[in-house]
Amino acid sequence: MRPILLQGHERPLTQIKYNPDGDMLMTVAKDNVANLWYAHNGERVGTYTGHLGALWTIDCNKTTTLVVTGSADNTARLWHAETGRELHVWEFKTAVKRVEFSHDDKYVLMVTEERMGYKGTIQVFAIDSSQPEQSNEPVVVITPSPSKATVAAWGYLDKYIVAGHDNGSLTLYDWMRETPVKTAAGHDGSITDMQMWRDGSYFITSSKDQTARLFETNTLDPLKMYKSNTNVNTATMTPTQELVILGGGQSASEVTTTSSRQGKFEARFYHKIFEDQVGTVKGHFGPINTLAVQPDGKGFASGGEDGYVRLHHFDPDYFKFKYDY
Repeated sequence: MRPILLQGHERPLTQIKYNPDGDMLMTVAKDNVANLWYAHNGERVGTYTGHLGALWTIDCNKTTTLVVTGSADNTARLWHAETGRELHVWEFKTAVKRVEFSHDDKYVLMVTEERMGYKGTIQVFAIDSSQPEQSNEPVVVITPSPSKATVAAWGYLDKYIVAGHDNGSLTLYDWMRETPVKTAAGHDGSITDMQMWRDGSYFITSSKDQTARLFETNTLDPLKMYKSNTNVNTATMTPTQELVILGGGQSASEVTTTSSRQGKFEARFYHKIFEDQVGTVKGHFGPINTLAVQPDGKGFASGGEDGYVRLHHFDPDYFKFKYDY
């Protein structure tokens, strides 16, 4: 499995994401450019330029006609996916750390940072895809307490929003009423990533407590736990095999003092049901910050602190893999 190396960023990667069809890959990093690539060969389609600070997050709608990005310049921006034209700018008091389109593409949620006396929020905006100009007034504003939200995602049928917090807890919000329905302990450290299963019935979280965990969406009941021996920055699930992939490594501040062999910078594969580690994929020279799996399960991509995106297409042997229990 030879990876394709994508060199489109000068700073550490913050989020990568496939579009729903799986033929495009979107990447953002701490430089101020968002990139769009062909997923099959790693050719760059184009860039979305306009942000003035580090980019934290990116998402697109189901038809890949609109792209939304969130940045440390205290704005979120809506782009025309094909032309790269900027359609709208939402301005906030603090950085936007996570954006995600709802399943019906009518809304987009945005998680804002807690900074300079401003509370962190989860804001939902209505999206009218028939025109470029959008409303600057949020439909709802949720202020998580006592701990700020670091990540959030839509539950199935967009009924609930699940938020992961800085203190490791999880909250299920009835977002229309702006009320928490359920809270759970979740993790012992800050939650770094959250990715939903494709039907929204359960999700995986990663945390600084060196674990990734599966939770049921409507009850927040813990289902599985995958233990690592280093920080877990990101975790994702594969649709064709019963596997989860974890990415992480020593924190960026300690990387200069360790070789890539000791830094644990590989992508680790665990069996989803039995929780055992079954393989690793090496390559990055720094911690893996973000992982995404192709919707058809034929490959995955990883983005690292080293500024590279590694695009992997699975070998035929991968699809024949049987776990020996």
